[in-house]
Amino acid sequence: MTATQKNTMVEELEFAPSWDQPVSYMQRTRSYYLGLGYENPYVWAHYLTVPFSPLKKPLRESTLALITTAAPYQADKGNQGPGSAYNALAKFYEVYSGPTTIDPDLRISHVGVDRKNADMAEMNAWFPLAAARRAVASMRLGALSPRFYGLPSNRSQRHTLEVDAPAIASLCKADGVDVAILIPNCPICHQCQSLLARYLEEQGIATVIMGAAKDIVEYCGVPRLLFSDFPLGNAAAIPNDVASQDTNFELALRILESAPAPRTTVQSPLIWSTDAQWKLDYSNIERLSPTEIKTLREEAEKVRIAARDLRIQTVGS
Repeated sequence: MTATQKNTMVEELEFAPSWDQPVSYMQRTRSYYLGLGYENPYVWAHYLTVPFSPLKKPLRESTLALITTAAPYQADKGNQGPGSAYNALAKFYEVYSGPTTIDPDLRISHVGVDRKNADMAEMNAWFPLAAARRAVASMRLGALSPRFYGLPSNRSQRHTLEVDAPAIASLCKADGVDVAILIPNCPICHQCQSLLARYLEEQGIATVIMGAAKDIVEYCGVPRLLFSDFPLGNAAAIPNDVASQDTNFELALRILESAPAPRTTVQSPLIWSTDAQWKLDYSNIERLSPTEIKTLREEAEKVRIAARDLRIQTVGS
């Protein structure tokens, strides 16, 4: 059978294109950085066993925390607005918190989101504070914790486990948190939030990740995942769509209530676009010319050095 005949058969059977499936971000980023000339592929966290903490009381009586990898806006750190280039200067390397009673000014320019397809301006697409408030107002949730928490997107798994996760667990306990929703943005963010979810579960706090990098989260091994087949950076909802915000947030709550065991993954029924071509864009070395690869290599080195210097200034290593 020729390629043309195969394509015709697929069209006749109304199959989706073969590439219209969850993006393999581990393989995509590996190929990307090898293509840029980096010879030591990143080793992703991987566990065989997964901790699991059931709900201790109904959600209508529970206090919920939101945990993000977005960064507070820093006016002196360069362009962090919608459509900005990757900005390593805006990174943060220490856990932070902020009040949930006001709308924070959070940005995602410091991480590797899908800048072509994700909406970097619509905070509700990657930080579901508004949906959480509505859940409390409708008495679906007992309360929001007085603070939300910011988790650094640290490539050091040891630092995440030994420093950042205990710091956030301590904040959660101080605020009387019963359950937590973790929302990552970039590939490394998904790993950091997965490591944190595991740690919080061991501390008796039930968690669910609202994520877009299914392979990274499942490879690490977490108790609960709400997977949305959306571009990196918009894991919580479709931009500027309140109905999608509430749909996905309610799904996350239902997973907290009903997951029978660890490694429970539920895929959101929401569809980003009828045209799934966006899945071919992110860090796809096959779509780049030699000139583009050379330029990106030079930019990647500048970013790496800037991030390293900032990390050393902040945490010393």
